[in-house]
Amino acid sequence: MKEVARRELEIMFARQAQPTWFRIAKWVAYIGLATCLHRRGSRGVWAWVIGLPLAGIWAHLLYRWKTRGWTQSWGRWQYDGGGRAQYR
Repeated sequence: MKEVARRELEIMFARQAQPTWFRIAKWVAYIGLATCLHRRGSRGVWAWVIGLPLAGIWAHLLYRWKTRGWTQSWGRWQYDGGGRAQYR
């Protein structure tokens, strides 16, 4: 189980998974939203700060489970035998 968790974390945080500009834009949007909610005194700021990353992790793990580690087609993901992303 420890090996599986380590592998999943490596995949989630792999530098090749997303372009740098996308990572920066994602974090700017995330931090900007949290800041805006916090400054407005929103009661749901912690739901966003904690819930958004948890939703992302859940979506990642769902795809990993349904595609059996990216080795089967599921949803828009089409397995090509080499493990590269092939979306319809």
